[in-house]
Amino acid sequence: MATRRENSRRSTPTADARRWRGVRRQVDALDIAVFDAVAHTQSPLLDATMPPLTRAADRSLLWMGIAGILALTGRPRARRGAVRGLVSIGITSLIANQVSKRLHRRPRPSLAQFPQQRLAHRIPTSTSFPSGHSASAMAFAAGVSAEWPILSVPLRALAGLVGFSRVATGAHYPSDVAAGFALGEAVAWLTTRLVPVERIDPMHDDLTVRAGTARPDGDGITLVINPASGSGHAGRILPEVRRALPRMRIVELGAGTGDYGAAIDEAAADCEVLAVAGGDGTVQRAAAAAKDQGIPLAVFPAGTFNHFAKDLGMFPLRTAIQAVQAGTVAKVDLGEVNGKVFVNTASVGAYTDFVAIRERNEHRIGKPLAAVVAAVRTLGPAQAVRSTAAASTPGSA
Repeated sequence: MATRRENSRRSTPTADARRWRGVRRQVDALDIAVFDAVAHTQSPLLDATMPPLTRAADRSLLWMGIAGILALTGRPRARRGAVRGLVSIGITSLIANQVSKRLHRRPRPSLAQFPQQRLAHRIPTSTSFPSGHSASAMAFAAGVSAEWPILSVPLRALAGLVGFSRVATGAHYPSDVAAGFALGEAVAWLTTRLVPVERIDPMHDDLTVRAGTARPDGDGITLVINPASGSGHAGRILPEVRRALPRMRIVELGAGTGDYGAAIDEAAADCEVLAVAGGDGTVQRAAAAAKDQGIPLAVFPAGTFNHFAKDLGMFPLRTAIQAVQAGTVAKVDLGEVNGKVFVNTASVGAYTDFVAIRERNEHRIGKPLAAVVAAVRTLGPAQAVRSTAAASTPGSA
């Protein structure tokens, strides 16, 4: 009797199992709804562009072509990116087609009501989950971007279009595409753990390089750091920096600092090398101060994305420290807008208001929610802005 009751309890679905099935039903319903909405959209543009795009990505021919172009550029990091991207595709395709599709035998979408002119040229016979095209697309984009970050946006955008083409041509549900993207991104990330991204060599990356004064212990360097940068995590670099460069002077910008610009100018006037750790705004102000004093600027990666530090080869942190210790100096172009120097980015119009509102709120409600609040407050009253570019003589720092 006890055994029968125990078996009965085991066969009764738990609340967690019922909740999970409910979530799956909702995801499936949303999946089908989005797929049907795309299928019933009358769009000559989709009819003309989606089938050729999805055909181009068949057997990863599109990505192999881009890899070939990257290899022909002669840039070492472009070639490394091409290799990493193709390796990522190989691993991702194996997992998606030989493992995931065999485990998740999801049927393909019904094409009964799909526009005939938009159907994929080759209707796949394999199971639907995940989308192999999408997985390979994102694996290549993420793999190349790991080596050459400047290509991240265009390649990921192209990968996104390829993923959408799989839905638009009736080959996959949206969740198949999303799962493919996640798989490709994960595999590309894993390759960077197994084979770390090679340090960018400025000698072979079109930067004018010369040997400066080696500073193995940081003597003569002043580091200005904004601990609020990088979502408040910039200060985490200080222990490692202090151990590696014990004689370097450190100026922390904070609530009691007053005028950040004045503090940076004062630091620049009393050192041989100005170092900076912070976001775009802090780096921009430090670049202007270094230019005015005629001294080198060292950039430590401590912002959110660190695009400038990555382009210089000063990423990750240990690489930046090694470059400072060795005294390597590379010249870069400076830009100027309304009398203000900038090094990698300058913003005008509504985006500047968006950032100001977001930064005022992100410490209280978090960055994602603060971004939503900023978008609502900015987009409504925003007005068009006209900007004029004038030619000028490039500078360097």
